[in-house]
Amino acid sequence: MITVTKTFLPPQEEYNLIVKRAWDKEWLTNRGELTLELESKLKEYLDLDNIIITNNGTIPLQIALKLFGECREIITTPFSYVATSAAIIWENCKPVFVDIHPEYLTIDETRIEEAITTKTTAILATHVFGNPCHVEMIEKIANKHNLKVIYDAAHCFGVRYNDKSIFNYGDVSTCSFHATKLFHTGEGGAMFCNDKAIYNQLFYSHNFGHNGPLDFYGLGINAKISELQSAMGLAVFPYINHIIEERKKVVNYYLQKLNFQVLKTIKIRENTIWNYSYFPIIFETEEQLLNIQDKLSLENIIPRRYFYPSLNRISYINEVEMPISESIASRILCLPLYVGLLEDELSQIVEIINKNL
Repeated sequence: MITVTKTFLPPQEEYNLIVKRAWDKEWLTNRGELTLELESKLKEYLDLDNIIITNNGTIPLQIALKLFGECREIITTPFSYVATSAAIIWENCKPVFVDIHPEYLTIDETRIEEAITTKTTAILATHVFGNPCHVEMIEKIANKHNLKVIYDAAHCFGVRYNDKSIFNYGDVSTCSFHATKLFHTGEGGAMFCNDKAIYNQLFYSHNFGHNGPLDFYGLGINAKISELQSAMGLAVFPYINHIIEERKKVVNYYLQKLNFQVLKTIKIRENTIWNYSYFPIIFETEEQLLNIQDKLSLENIIPRRYFYPSLNRISYINEVEMPISESIASRILCLPLYVGLLEDELSQIVEIINKNL
């Protein structure tokens, strides 16, 4: 079976050697030496000053919303994984959707200002498939209206925009280290922040509010990553450049071989070094997509409809019309993309798609 993605697993003996360090220390959580080492390596690799790694990729969004949301309105995108809008509602805030750009697939920055009200406290935007939002315009709007900016950068490990890490943008930026991501800790995530005061709030918020063992800064939750998860990150880390290069080869094969007279794909924003995290194709109609999906499944090839449905159509959200997001969501399909995907398999995928368009 060829699936949409496959977890990169480092050699098990390498993982075991790292885990043994935690065993020997008898220290399995609460920011042990493996977690501190992983944070240090990631700061150097990503060229960042501040990072807090966490036990999953959603809780950083929840922590940021707890700090900035004030149980009021959050402007956000309808085209993202459900965690983006679910986190807003979970933290007793109200998502206010703004439609997306038809080519970049990120929130349409030209529509944000008209959605701002006296109840708006923040903008939560997604760098979709690792493609940066128009961060300059969003920052300008946020400064004008005294709003905080949170970026859901779940797909963005290694992405650089204007020659610096995409995680440097916004008041808080978050990432997922889920097993499906190109860098992973099995389950995990991270949050990034350049403002020292906000960073301190994020840090104590992810550790029950602790200020040492007996004192508390304020309200917090348990978002700490375990040493076993950090061990996986340390085992994967030496392979990250190899992972990106192998994924790049797959993407280039698709770009060269698929029929883009009929199909479209995402437009990567100018001045971006992309990470090849996903490869979406956009069909002319949903019927065309469903037909191709059926033909692929007959050969045990399983792509995935990221992101469907458009989040404004989720049952627990008050529905509003988002015509561009709804149209894209109905016609977009992510193709298999992972290390170890063979050229024969790629050829089969491309042949089935081109033949049945």
